[in-house]
Amino acid sequence: MPAIGITGGISTGKTSFCQSLRAIIPSARFFDADQAAHQLADLHPEVKNEIRAEFGAEVFTGDGHLNREKLRAIVFGSATKKCALEQILHPRIRRQWSAEAEKHRNSSDFFFADIPLLYETRAEALCDRVVVVACFSRTQLHWLMERASLERAAAEQMINAQMPLDEKIRRADHVVWNNGDPATLAVQARFLIALWQQQSWTKR
Repeated sequence: MPAIGITGGISTGKTSFCQSLRAIIPSARFFDADQAAHQLADLHPEVKNEIRAEFGAEVFTGDGHLNREKLRAIVFGSATKKCALEQILHPRIRRQWSAEAEKHRNSSDFFFADIPLLYETRAEALCDRVVVVACFSRTQLHWLMERASLERAAAEQMINAQMPLDEKIRRADHVVWNNGDPATLAVQARFLIALWQQQSWTKR
């Protein structure tokens, strides 16, 4: 079965769409890039040392845990620092999920990779299809402010630091529109699963 990449903008509903897929096909395998990044930053000594060297000891608490709010303020205030963090994390994340995708390629189960920076890291080449989860810009802003407890200016800065959602939509094989209604997401998920199950898959 195929390796399918799932991406979109920050707070457009990628996780909610994956939950819809899980509910419909429980046997599917999933990779979560955000979760992998958290695990690397929290548990991988080499990664922690590289972050400390690049951003300073102040981005860690006294007991050695990463202070994500401080790190987030740095990377979204500087394109150079954002790129530096991505260079530390994303090659490792790419190795993890590409190995998982290859392992499941001969399986009868679907493999989904939830990767927010899929296009930014040119990882679409490793996917058989790419789904972009999108929503209205005002909805995205509201959800991000609510989820991360951010002021409007900080949330807008985070959104603007990413590739424009319109560009991701242009590149996508499929676009899922998320209005916050789980039932609507489920309808779109069922449609795509039925479509994929009918297709004969070859690596693009």
